[in-house]
Parts: sequence; structure tokens; C-alpha cells
Amino acid sequence: MSRQRIELAASRMEAVRKNTERQLADLPPELWFWMPTEGVTHIAWQVAHIAFAEYSLCMRRLRGALPSDEAIISAEFIQRYGRESIPQPRPEDNFPFEVIRTTFDRVRRHALAELERYTDEELEVPTNPPHPIFSTKLGAVEWCGIHEMNHGGQITLLRRLQGSKPSW
Repeated sequence: MSRQRIELAASRMEAVRKNTERQLADLPPELWFWMPTEGVTHIAWQVAHIAFAEYSLCMRRLRGALPSDEAIISAEFIQRYGRESIPQPRPEDNFPFEVIRTTFDRVRRHALAELERYTDEELEVPTNPPHPIFSTKLGAVEWCGIHEMNHGGQITLLRRLQGSKPSW
């Protein structure tokens, strides 16, 4: 039984996370909720959405939602930052910075622990519900790092709009 693809996907997730962490490292919490005048998004929403997506792609799609997942990521967090959610500009209409940050980190720890349980063959089965980008559970895991990279680019753009220098 092979773990080559799942280990490669986890490795890519970690490489992308290092980039995301570099983007966040020197950013004070008060700038997480800054939005450009167009009001499109803010860094807090991006980070929270990454956490939601990682939970969805690496846990929920692999094994289904479990009641114990509430200790990893709350249903309210999922609703507020999930697919098709709309970033709320006022900090008080969001989870506090500390909750977003700890959820982001906690989801990663649990996602990587979950991935240790599977082989490539176990995950080379259709995902349910279907997704337009991938067709298997392994594809969901492989998409996770790509998805975070997309949102990492948005974090980079928001940093630049705030006047921050590139993080490397």
C-alpha cells in the first residue's frame, strides 16, 4: 500500500503553509481586519477561510463530519467563513483575531494527523458530494495546498495595499 501521493500532498501543504506564515508573521492583529476601500475582503477572512477549507478537504470529505469536530472548528466558524460566505468588514462582526489564529493552527494539526491514517489506495475513491475540480478523496487533499496558495496570493495583495513590503 502506497502513501506516496498523500505524503507529497501533505508536503506541498506544508510548503504553502510556510509561505502563508511568512505573510502573517509581521502583521499586527489590527491589520487583519483592514479592507481596501472597495470592501472586497480582509486577511482575517482569508485565514479563516483557509482553515474552513482545510477542514472540509482533509477531514469532512475524507471521513465525514464528526460531532467531535466542533472542538476543532465550530459550526458558527464554518458558517461565517465557509464557501460562499461574505467577508464582514467590521472586526466585531468577525471572530476575534486570536480565535481565527488558533483555529487556523488547530485545523492544520488535526488535518495532518488525519492524513497519517490513510493510504493512497484508500483515498482513490470518489468524493461525495462531487466537486468540479477533483473527483477523488485524494484529489481533495491535493487541492488543499493549491487552494491555500490561491488565498495566500490574496493575503499578499492585501499586505501590499496596506503598504507592507513583500515577506521574502
